[in-house]
Order: sequence, then C-alpha cells, then structure tokens
Amino acid sequence: MSDAERIAQLISALRDDNEALRDHAMASLGQMGVEAVPQLIGLMADEDVVIREAAATAVVRIGPVAFDQMLEALTDDEWAIREQAANALGRFRDPRAVDPLMVALKDKDGAVRTAAVWALERIGDSRATPGLIEALGDGTVREDVARVLKKIGDTRAVDALIGGLLGPNWMVRRHAAEALGKIGDPRSADALIQSLQDEDWLVRRNAAESLARLGAKQAIEPLLPLLEDENTMVQETVEGVLASLGWKQATSS
Repeated sequence: MSDAERIAQLISALRDDNEALRDHAMASLGQMGVEAVPQLIGLMADEDVVIREAAATAVVRIGPVAFDQMLEALTDDEWAIREQAANALGRFRDPRAVDPLMVALKDKDGAVRTAAVWALERIGDSRATPGLIEALGDGTVREDVARVLKKIGDTRAVDALIGGLLGPNWMVRRHAAEALGKIGDPRSADALIQSLQDEDWLVRRNAAESLARLGAKQAIEPLLPLLEDENTMVQETVEGVLASLGWKQATSS
C-alpha cells in the first residue's frame, strides 16, 4: 500500500463510529509525516467539528515540520481551516507565530479570533500585548483577552486593563482586577479602590488582593466597610489584606 493510500484509509477511519479506531487513525496520521498535511488541512474544513479537531491534532503530532503549512493555512479562505490552523499554531508554541496570530485577532470570523487569542495564550509571548490590548474592544473575545493579558502581565496593558476594570463586563472586570495586582503598577491603585464597591463580589475580592500586592496603604479606609461585606469570602480576604497593609483593629480598654 502506498503512503497516499494509507493516508486515505486513515482519513476514512476518522469518520468511523468506533472511538478507539478514530483515535488510532489520528495517532497514525500524526506519524505519517509532512506529506499528510495537505489532506489534513482539507479535513479542517469538514462539517463535523470532531473531524476538524482531529485533523488539527494529527498535524500537531506530525510536529514542527508542519509549522509553515499551518501559517499558510491561517490565511485560507475557509474560516474553519483558519480556526484550526490557529489552534495548531498555539499547540506548537512557536514564537514565530505571534505576528500572524495578531493579524488573526482581526479576522472577520469570531471563531478564528477566539482561536487566535487561545493560541497567543499558549505561546505566552509579551509581543502580543499591543494586539491583545486592541482586541479588548472586541465583544466576542474581550473576556478571553482580559484573561490572557492577566497571564502575560505586561505593564503596557495597564491603561487598557484599568478601562476594563471600570467597564460594563463583569468577567473582564474580574480578570482586570486580578491582572493589575499581578502587574503591580501603582497607577492602578485608584481604579482598584473604586472597584471595592463593585456589584460583583469577585471583583471586590480581586481588587482587595491586588491593593495588597501594591502595598496601597491609602486603600485602608476604603477597605474597612468590606469587613462587613455580604460575601464572607470578601470579608476574609479583606481581613488579610488589611493586616498586610499594617492596619490594626482598635481594641476596647
């Protein structure tokens, strides 16, 4: 049997109802080498999402020799191919993919943009920060972007994260409140103090923890009301934060 026939047989097995057979086919395709990549790219446009993801996994198993073909697939006319190419590039974790993935952050298809954010998170390169900051304005991916900016921890994101912290999206506010503490820029203290009154309990808790990381003693007075917060986790966090900031509860004589 020729390699081409073997590849065709394995691709056919990806559609089998037997999960074990599908897994075996995917693993075998991953061992076929770079000559299998063009057909796998074709499968990334399949109507079945399981097939699309299996094809991308097989490409990743083939290894870095498929990197350049994945970069090219990232600009394919088919959105599903672009999505799976972004996923594969993230799993390669090759920093050379950062710039192309930043372009993909502006893709017309939301699924591609989401995959690009995920891939940039996997790569974890701070060169992606400017593109991610811009993507904070994208309603489809802004929550994921805030999470990735938190993970990268680049000071260039401070202003954008402050904007997110004071914005309408509760999930963005949660990530931003935590990210600003991780970054540790004192410019964020005022916004974090303001967020101690946020309607979301986890924003309040994250803001308190971040103020402790900043060593922001000016937050002591604004923190005190949270000792009686409706959420016990917030209360407990604030007790620890106040202690770390040097506050001592007055004792009656």
